[in-house]
Amino acid sequence: MGLRARITLLTTVLVALVSALLLWLGWVLAGGVVASVPSLPPGETVLVGGVPVTADKLAEALAADARKRLLLAGSVAFVCVVAATALLAWVVTGRVLRPLREVTGTARRLSVESLGSRINHRGPRDEVAELAQTFDAMLDRLQAAFASQRQFVANASHELRTPLAVIRTELDVTLADPDASPEELRRMGEVARAAVLRAGQLVEALLVLARTDGLGVGATGPVDLATVVANAWRSTRAEADRKRVTATFHTDPAVVLGDSPLLERVAGNLLENAVRHNHDGGWIEVRTSCDPQWTMLRVASSGAVVAPDRVGELFEPFRRGGVDRTAHSGTGLGLSIVRAVVRAHGGRVEAEAVPGGGLVVTVHLPAIRA
Repeated sequence: MGLRARITLLTTVLVALVSALLLWLGWVLAGGVVASVPSLPPGETVLVGGVPVTADKLAEALAADARKRLLLAGSVAFVCVVAATALLAWVVTGRVLRPLREVTGTARRLSVESLGSRINHRGPRDEVAELAQTFDAMLDRLQAAFASQRQFVANASHELRTPLAVIRTELDVTLADPDASPEELRRMGEVARAAVLRAGQLVEALLVLARTDGLGVGATGPVDLATVVANAWRSTRAEADRKRVTATFHTDPAVVLGDSPLLERVAGNLLENAVRHNHDGGWIEVRTSCDPQWTMLRVASSGAVVAPDRVGELFEPFRRGGVDRTAHSGTGLGLSIVRAVVRAHGGRVEAEAVPGGGLVVTVHLPAIRA
């Protein structure tokens, strides 16, 4: 039995019970009222319903006649009320549950390739309308998630295909030359090694991103962002020196509760981006601070001009300086990993373009409370 039929049956049964109770109360009250009529002198005879009745039986006869009339009229009213209740409950329940049928029909039509169906309920703002709107909002999120997933897989496949194509080309060219010299073989090995290293970095970045988005933060403990920045700068300083980038640090003690390797990856990615996307002779400014609520890590740098309306795109996977997959270094996942790690720690990350060229990225993490 469907929900509509169950609601209709329940409503009808409840109304029938209440009507029967009212009919019984009327039957009792009618008999009691009629039975209280004044008595007549003994020996008198009166007609009740066309039947002669003696004075001593008058009250009993009147009560029986009143109850009979009440029962007859009440039975007709009882049948009409129950029938009308069943009909109204069936119609009203059908109208109320129509959005639920639309939700069911929409859910049956859905698949990964047809997430564009929506209920688009039009009606009063009641609980069913809220359910329909919530379902539509959930479909919007699912559609966006599937689209983002497809784009992410396509970009990852493109990124992994490039080093594999380089390796295959180098192998084919070298193996096609039977007189290849040791120098050519060494050059082929170096090119293949660089391609494999790039593919390995991309796979590692994808694993970190998947781990952070899916499983969140693992082991946690007090971590000083100033120490994290110092450790991350050691691996980035050589590249900064080659590009003659001037770095300035204002790193006050800023302790947070988190995963030290992941937070070091955040600082490392920010510093690597600041150096890699900087111009020769540029500058970098790193600042850490702490207030009662938030601990901050801020990395500002010079570099290419970034349109303010495209700053948000830099946090999407495989975006480099607002351009898709055009750089020859890095994986394009740096800021995506930064955002995933920061969110896993309960923080937020913001970015803004520097007038004249460059970028400022600010990470806010919850401060440790006493």
